[in-house]
Amino acid sequence: MTRDDAMGLLRKYNDNEHLINHGKAVEAVMREFASLKGEDPEYWGLVGLLHDVDYGMFPDQHCKKAPELLKEIGADDDFIRAVVCHGYGLCSDVKPEKYMEKVLYTIDELTGLVYATALVRPEHMAGMTVKSVKKKWSSPTFAAGVNRDIIIEGTATLGDMELPEVIQHTIDAMSKVATDIGL
Repeated sequence: MTRDDAMGLLRKYNDNEHLINHGKAVEAVMREFASLKGEDPEYWGLVGLLHDVDYGMFPDQHCKKAPELLKEIGADDDFIRAVVCHGYGLCSDVKPEKYMEKVLYTIDELTGLVYATALVRPEHMAGMTVKSVKKKWSSPTFAAGVNRDIIIEGTATLGDMELPEVIQHTIDAMSKVATDIGL
């Protein structure tokens, strides 16, 4: 599968640019974490890009319709499992077990918080720090839809990073694609 295949599938089932930008943000962060772990950034990135492939057209079947859609472009079982388990505890009962799955589970919500933080900053992603994100984190009404408990739980499952480091890698990755994700 190529990135063009993945983007075509994402756009086929999602016409909302915010969802497309979210997919691109998660893609960038997954690539960053893959590189840190010596894994394949292309593969991890495509998992991130397509993690919400079913959400735009089938929000009531999120993480349930994805396997069928992902098979259209030949996604393998590991790819599909990672996508399905990113919704663990919310819309899926498939628990993240592999490191890639745990990263996706953790950073899906975190990218939303970082993105929202960037939107309220005059310089958006430029100069953003962990402190900037943590300040917004502590305000329960800011980005109220972001489930901070999932970020904390996911970070704990990683076992090799603390929350500030996960936030920093997320900021770094999203900064590299800021223009492409609407920031």
